[in-house]
Amino acid sequence: MSDAAGVSLSNWRARVVDWARAALANPLFRYGLLIAVLVAAADQASKYWIVHIVELPERFGPCAKNPGLTCAQIALSPIFDLTFVRNYGMSFGLLAGGLASRIFLSMVTIGIVAALVAWLGRLDRRLAAVAAGFIVGGAIGNLYDRVSYGYVVDFLDFSGLYFPWVFNVADAAINIGVALLLLDAWMTRDRPQGADG
Repeated sequence: MSDAAGVSLSNWRARVVDWARAALANPLFRYGLLIAVLVAAADQASKYWIVHIVELPERFGPCAKNPGLTCAQIALSPIFDLTFVRNYGMSFGLLAGGLASRIFLSMVTIGIVAALVAWLGRLDRRLAAVAAGFIVGGAIGNLYDRVSYGYVVDFLDFSGLYFPWVFNVADAAINIGVALLLLDAWMTRDRPQGADG
C-alpha cells in the first residue's frame, strides 16, 4: 500500500471515529435509532400477523372492489380491506422486476439507510431525527422482506378511497418520514447556513 493510500485510509478512519463519538453523545441519534427499531419491529410484526396468523395469502376469492378478479383478501369496509400483494418493486410497486431489480433496490436501500444514519448522528433538530428514524425503520422493514423472500409483503388496501396501491406499515412510515422532513425543512427555512445539525 502506498503512503498516500495509507494516509487517506488513516484520515477516513479518524473521521469515522470522530463521527461515532459525536453520534453516540447525541441524544437525538439514540432517539432516532429507537424510532427506527420500533418502526421496523412494528412492520415485521404486522407482516408476520398477516401471513402466519391471519393467513391472508391463502384466502383467495372474488376481490371486494372488483368481483371479476380473484385475490387474497378480507373485505372489512367500503374504504379499507386487507389484500395480500407480493411487491417486487419499491414502495407502491415502483421499479418492479427480477433478480437484478431486487439486488439494485437492496443496494439503493442500504445506501439510503447508511446516509440517513450518518446524517442522524449530526442532527440537532428533534423533528428531523424523528423523520430520519421513520424512514430508516421503514426502509429496513422492507429490505428484510426483499432479501429474505425476494418481494415485500403489502396488505393495507384503501382502494375504496380511490388510492390504487396496496402498501404496508414500512411504506406508511417512509411516507410519514418524508412528510416530516419536508415540514422540518419548511420550519427551518430561515435558519442560518451551517447551523443545520
